[in-house]
Amino acid sequence: MPDLHGQDLLLSGRQIWLDGALRSAELEVRAGRVIRVGRPGEGAATDLPRLELKDLWVLPGMVDTQVHFREPGFPEKEDLESGSRAAVAGGMTAFLEMPNTKPLTITAEALADKVTRATARCWCDFGFFMGASPENVEQLPELERLPGCCGVKIFMGSSTGALLLPDDDGLRRALARGVSRVSVHAEDEPRLKALKATHPEADHPRWHPVLRDPECARLAVARLLAASEETGRPVHILHMNSAEEMDLLRALPAGVLGGRVTAELTPQHLLLAAPDCYEKLGSRVVMNPPIREERHRAALWQALQAGLIHVLGSDHAPHTRTQKGVPYPGAPSGMPGTETLLPLLLDQVLQGAISLERLVAVLAEGPARAFGMEGKGRIEPGARGDFTVLDPAAEWIVDDGGLQSRCGWSPFHGRRLRGRVSRTIIRGRVVYAEGALLGPPRGRALEFAHAR
Repeated sequence: MPDLHGQDLLLSGRQIWLDGALRSAELEVRAGRVIRVGRPGEGAATDLPRLELKDLWVLPGMVDTQVHFREPGFPEKEDLESGSRAAVAGGMTAFLEMPNTKPLTITAEALADKVTRATARCWCDFGFFMGASPENVEQLPELERLPGCCGVKIFMGSSTGALLLPDDDGLRRALARGVSRVSVHAEDEPRLKALKATHPEADHPRWHPVLRDPECARLAVARLLAASEETGRPVHILHMNSAEEMDLLRALPAGVLGGRVTAELTPQHLLLAAPDCYEKLGSRVVMNPPIREERHRAALWQALQAGLIHVLGSDHAPHTRTQKGVPYPGAPSGMPGTETLLPLLLDQVLQGAISLERLVAVLAEGPARAFGMEGKGRIEPGARGDFTVLDPAAEWIVDDGGLQSRCGWSPFHGRRLRGRVSRTIIRGRVVYAEGALLGPPRGRALEFAHAR
């Protein structure tokens, strides 16, 4: 098995993210940890391999907090090796993976199997969610503390798997047991069923945001916020998608948002809008919850710019081209995205839509804080030697044929982007550089505060 420990490195550059700004600095990394931050050449160790990055941007290691890498169960779509390959090519130093695999990740045995499959086979570090179900709700406090478990995932509305806690009693029971921040897919199951029964004629992807309307999201988030307040359990609301949800966030008391409640967006909800996306891309952009109209997209941008959003995740959920080519509503929901998550947001930074500070906040600092990732999110002495290195001067076009994900396509195919991932460094090792993977893979389980 490859050595899973860290490596020594001396990293120097003129654009390193320190204390909220890009600064000239030198980072000394030993055994995979930053032990010194200083000015270039000041007290530099001569026994370390040196990496000079000049004017490339060196940021804290980015994390994708929401991926479906389909292993075990659906290897034709993705597996842990290919999904993590795509992640590091997209600048991710770690990922958090969802439980709706086959078998479902709802037992200690299923979690241990995933950790075993991923160790030294994934290209980056990882954590796995434990799914909440009626069968395991009493055991969640023990299950969430197992090695490699990043927390608990709840589905309030049916999506692409069999995990479901649709009623308030089950939701409260799950939240009342345990300490980790619980990540929630918030759609209201009774309303989903009612809308589906009301529209039997739905036969085109443009119907998707009608069958899963904004009220589905608003109702579920309102119920979740009430249950979180009642139980005191921290919650993380995944892939928020509507203006009405943003209103609920703004109405929270001071100190709750960013504390007991954290919020996540996806780039596809920020960059695509109905009905045009469904007319142009069909079932390729069908996901749960759905891409909505422009007024919702504008509200999400306003919330991101205002600091109401703490995390951006890709919701990487790949399917084969054949599976996505089935006529609606037969095609499965979900699209790939871990490789384009950071590049899409970097392009928005370089266009002036958001600040680099917000990018670092939602892809590095926010994930580390929300999920208690030991040593991640910042560049400082004692932190892990995890860095995402960007070339702001590069320009490129997203191309299906150049992607690492096994499914081999992206809803953003053909989009021209400014800025590109130059290197991904994990525990002092360069694992991806200028389009090439540098192996062997050495991924290992992250450590989380709730598991101590």
